Amino acid sequence: MDDQLAERLAAVDARIADAARAAHRDPAGITRIVVTKFHPASLVEELHALGVRDVGENRQQELTSKRGEVGPLDGLSWHFIGQAQTNKARAVREAASVVHSVDRARIADALNAAGTPGREVLDVLVQVNLTDDVGRGGVSPDGVVELADYVAGLAGLRLRGVMAVAPLDEEPARAFERLAEASARLRSIVPDSDWISAGMTADFPEAISMGATHLRIGSAITGPRPTRG
Repeated sequence: MDDQLAERLAAVDARIADAARAAHRDPAGITRIVVTKFHPASLVEELHALGVRDVGENRQQELTSKRGEVGPLDGLSWHFIGQAQTNKARAVREAASVVHSVDRARIADALNAAGTPGREVLDVLVQVNLTDDVGRGGVSPDGVVELADYVAGLAGLRLRGVMAVAPLDEEPARAFERLAEASARLRSIVPDSDWISAGMTADFPEAISMGATHLRIGSAITGPRPTRG
C-alpha cells in the first residue's frame, strides 16, 4: 500500500470537511469521487482498500478495461464523467454506475436503449455548459429544463441532478452559482434530483460553497498522472 496515497486522501478529505463547515454544511452530505484517469487499475484496488467507494473515469475504453480488470469490489461505484458518445453508449452503460455527461436527447436515448430487461435503471446527470462556447460539452443553462423533462420520461434512466466544469477564465464560485440556479430549475421537473457534480482539484472548496454534492478530484489524491502511452 502506498502510504503517500493514504496521506493525500486524508488531506483532501480534511480540506473537504473544512470547506463544508465553512459553508455551514455537513461533510457527510458530500461525495468525493476519485478520478483515476491514466492510472493503472491497481490504484483503484488500493483506493478501495482505503475506503474509497466512488471512482471516476473520462474515457469509455479505460472505464471498461479497469472495471473488467479489478472485477467486483464491494460497494464500489464507477462514475463516467467524460463526454458521452452515442456509438459508445452500450459500453458505457455496461461499465458505469453513474453517467455525469448527458447533454442532449440523443445520448439519453442511446443510454436508455442500451439497458436490458431486469437490470437496474442507470443514474444520470445533465451536463450544463457554463461557457459561451457552444462547442464545449453540456446543454446551455436555458436548455436544462427541456432536457431534464425529456430524460425524466425515459424508463431506463434515473435523473439525479446536474454536472458542470467551471470555465478557466472566470471565478469558479460565480460559475458554480449559475450551476446551482440550473439545479433549482431542474428540481422543478424532478424534485428529488438534487445532485450537483462540480468541483475538481483546483476549485472544489468554491464548489462546496455553492452547494456541490459530488466532487471529482484527481491529482490531489492520486498524484501526478502517468504519461499516456
